[in-house]
Amino acid sequence: MQLHRLFALFAVMLIPSIAWSQSSGEQLHKLFENDWQVQLKEFPTMASYLGDKRYNDRWPDVSLTAIAKRQEYQRALFDQLSAIDSSTLSVADRLNLDLFRRQLEVDLEEYLFLWHLVPLNQRGGIQDESSLADAMAFQTVNDYEDWIARLKSFPVYMDQMIGLMRAGVEAKMVQPQIVMSRVPAQIKRQIVEEPSTSLFYKPFKSFPPDIDTADRDRLQREAQAAIREQIVPAYRKFLGFFEREYFPACLKDVGASRLPRGQDFYSFLARKHTTTKLLPHEIHEIGLAEVKRIRNEMEQIKQQVGFTGSLNEFFEHLRTAPQFYYNDPKDLMAAYVAFGKRVEPELTRVFKKLPRTPYVIEAIPAHMAPDTTTAYYRPPSADGTRPGTYFVNLYKPETRPKYEIAALSLHEAMPGHHLQIALATELKDFPEFRKQTHFTAFIEGWGLYSESLGSEMGLYDDSYSKFGQLTYEMWRAIRLVVDTGMHSREWSRTQAIEYFKANAAKSELDITNEVDRYIAWPGQALAYKIGELKIKELRQKAQKKLGAQFDLRDFHDVVLRNGALPLDVLERLVDDWLDRGE
Repeated sequence: MQLHRLFALFAVMLIPSIAWSQSSGEQLHKLFENDWQVQLKEFPTMASYLGDKRYNDRWPDVSLTAIAKRQEYQRALFDQLSAIDSSTLSVADRLNLDLFRRQLEVDLEEYLFLWHLVPLNQRGGIQDESSLADAMAFQTVNDYEDWIARLKSFPVYMDQMIGLMRAGVEAKMVQPQIVMSRVPAQIKRQIVEEPSTSLFYKPFKSFPPDIDTADRDRLQREAQAAIREQIVPAYRKFLGFFEREYFPACLKDVGASRLPRGQDFYSFLARKHTTTKLLPHEIHEIGLAEVKRIRNEMEQIKQQVGFTGSLNEFFEHLRTAPQFYYNDPKDLMAAYVAFGKRVEPELTRVFKKLPRTPYVIEAIPAHMAPDTTTAYYRPPSADGTRPGTYFVNLYKPETRPKYEIAALSLHEAMPGHHLQIALATELKDFPEFRKQTHFTAFIEGWGLYSESLGSEMGLYDDSYSKFGQLTYEMWRAIRLVVDTGMHSREWSRTQAIEYFKANAAKSELDITNEVDRYIAWPGQALAYKIGELKIKELRQKAQKKLGAQFDLRDFHDVVLRNGALPLDVLERLVDDWLDRGE
C-alpha cells in the first residue's frame, strides 16, 4: 500500500499543473501537450525515432518500478481528463478527447494482462536495438557523442530488460519456443571481436564534411571502446541468460490461450487491434467466408491463364516456376523501384491531396531479413526531415514472386501506408498525439484497401499481377482464420501453415515467417481484413447514397483527413459527411 501511494505521488508530480480558469478547450490542449512531452521524455528512443534529439543520450527505463509508475501516471491523467467539461468543447476537441480517452483505456486494460513482460520476439527487440541509428540523423559532433553516451549506458538498459523478462518467466508470460528459437542467432550477431564491425558502429563509418579529422578519430575511438567494454559484454550476458534461463521457460505450444487468463487476453487483443466489439469466433467465421469468396475469384484467374489443373496445383506452379522469380536481389530491388515510378503519375486520378514528404525504398537489413516478412514501412520523422521508408526483403529472391510486387508496393508505399501516414504527420492544427496515433485497423485496413485501387489505377496489367492482388487479399483473409485458430482454438503451428498453403500461392518461406509472426504478435493480424472490409462498406454506402454525384477523390479525402481513427468513429464521420451532402 505504501508503494502504491509513492507511485501515485510520482504520477501527480509528472503531470504539470493546468490553470483551471482556462476554457475547457485550452485545458484539454494543455493536457495533450503536457502528456506529449512526458511521452517523449519517458520513451527517448521514440523521441529519437520522431526526430526529437533532446533525449538522444539515453535509453528508456524499462524497470518494473518505472513501468508501474507510468501506469499510476496514466490513471492520474485519466482522472484529470474526466474533470474537463466536454459539453463546452468544439466538435473537433470532442473528437480529440474521445480518441485520447480511448487510448488511455486500452493502455490501462492491457497493463492488467502483463503483456509488458514480453518485451521482444523474433521480429525485434533489444537484440536489434542497433537499428535505431538507421532512423536518426547524425549531423553534428553532439549527435555522435549522444550515441556514444547511449552505448555506455546500454548495460543498465540490458539489466532492466533481463529483470523484465525474469518477471515474465515468473508470471508465465512468455513466447513459445518455436519462435524464440530464432533469437539466439540474432543476439550472436551483436557479439563481435572487432568493434568496427558492430551494427552499433554504423554511424561512425561516415561523417558530414564539416566534422574535422581530429573529432572523427576521437569519436571512432570512443565508440569502439564503448562497444568493446559495454555493448558486447552486455550481449554476452544476455545470451547466457536467454539460453540457460529464459528459453527453457518459454511455452512448448503456441497460442495466447495458453497464457494466464489467455482467452480473456486474446479477446481484449481482438478488440484492441480491430477497434470493434467482434469476438474471436465471429472473426474466425468472417475469415472463412472471405477465404471462400476469394478462392472463387482465384479460380476465374486460373481459367483465364489457361491452367487446367486444380487451384492447389496452380498454387504449386506459381511457387515453383522459374519465370515468376528473380535470382539476383538487385533485379528484385530494381523491379520494386520501377513499379513505384509507375504509380506516381496515376495517384491524382483517385486522390485530391498527396503528401509533401517523400519515401525511399531500401532493403531490410541482412541480419534480420531471414526472420521477418516480405516488407514493411517505416514512417517519416515528425519534422519531415527523414523520408518514409519502404523496406523490402531481398533475402532468397528466388522465393519472392514478381506478381506480388504490385500489390505489396501499393500497400506499403503509395497509395497505402506512406500516403496515409505522411498525410497524418503533416496535419495542421492537430495535437501531436493525433498525428502519431496508430489504430491498427485503420492503418492496415487502409493499406489493404489500397491494394484494390491498383485496378482503378490501371496497375494490374496482366492476369498474374491481378492474381498477386488476390493472393495478398487471401493472405489477410487467412489471417483471420489462423490467428483466431491458434490463439483461441488451440490450433497447432503445423495446422496453421497447412491451412495457409492450401489457400494461397505464397512461398513456404513466407508462409512460415507469417505464421510465426501471428504466434508472436497475437491479434494484430486481425486488423487488416476487418479494417479493409469497413472501408469498402463505407465506400459502397457512399456510392449508393450519392449515385452519379459520388467522387472517389472526395471519399478518400473524408477517410484520410483526420488521421487514423477507430472504425466506429470513421463510420460516424463518413455518415456525417453524407448527411451534410458536401
